[in-house]
Amino acid sequence: MKFLVIGATGATGKLLVSQLLEKGHEVRAIARSKDKLPENLRTHQNCEVIEGALLDFGDEKLSELIQGCQGVGSCLGHNMTFKGIYGKPRLLVTEAVKRLCSTAKSPIRFVLMNTTGNRNRDLNEPISPAQKIVIGLIRLLVPPHLDNEKASDVLRLTYPNGSNVEWVVVRPDGLIDKDKVSEYELHQSPTRSAIFDAGKTSRINVAHFMASLLTDQGVFSEWKNQMPVIYNKQ
Repeated sequence: MKFLVIGATGATGKLLVSQLLEKGHEVRAIARSKDKLPENLRTHQNCEVIEGALLDFGDEKLSELIQGCQGVGSCLGHNMTFKGIYGKPRLLVTEAVKRLCSTAKSPIRFVLMNTTGNRNRDLNEPISPAQKIVIGLIRLLVPPHLDNEKASDVLRLTYPNGSNVEWVVVRPDGLIDKDKVSEYELHQSPTRSAIFDAGKTSRINVAHFMASLLTDQGVFSEWKNQMPVIYNKQ
């Protein structure tokens, strides 16, 4: 199978590309610069790297990129610099999700990396008054958080069950770096406060779960049209 990966040069995106290639699949990776992908990935016989900024591509080009792919894995995010956080485009992830899904001409599986700080409004997840205030401030002061919320809403509200786009929004907690995949837990909703009692999730575990969602029908069916939370197992 072939998969499109956006945000492929990010810390988690590179791991997702690697996980998919290790499973024997083909990857079409979008990167502003090929050189930002590790050499073993960009020179892999099953990895096709498309250089450019996703939102600079026209709809015809996006449709061409997604054509022939069975799924899309998005690890797209904002660079953690002043320009990356406060510069344009403010809704980078939202616009990418919206445009890719709207240009898909055949059924597609979409797996989006998000954050546990983004509540699943479909489940009316409880939130303490203090956390609600803090999240409200973050929403106002840190544009990427609002982008995460709106990106998941594109999938939740535009593509219900039975749509040509089937999706899963993966919500990791505090991201850390580890060399190997370890045991991890999956929950429908957070089991701890993302603000006051954050857990840890290794990026490689996020990549492993996303790759499993894209390639394993059983895993995908279990979480389809949901927003699972992932923590490292303690």
